[in-house]
Amino acid sequence: MMIVAYDIADPRRLNRVAKVVKDYGIRVQKSIFEVDVDDRRFGEMKALVEEVIEASEDGVKYFPLCEKCAGTVEIIGQGVFVDPDEEYYVL
Repeated sequence: MMIVAYDIADPRRLNRVAKVVKDYGIRVQKSIFEVDVDDRRFGEMKALVEEVIEASEDGVKYFPLCEKCAGTVEIIGQGVFVDPDEEYYVL
């Protein structure tokens, strides 16, 4: 389990980074994802992110979260991020 947090200066790069990380994890806040992948998939994701960002302007942080710590996560309010820009269907 990994927490991925980023601050990207350019909106175009921001969207590209979000799309990459979204393929590997679950968005829990606007620029924060929970990613639960093996080392190979993590390396793959990290390489793709590094291709997108501009290191002198952007920042991406990866926080490992052990199983014991993951079990103690406290959520106040909404636990899952709901992206207002996503398409919704009303049935």
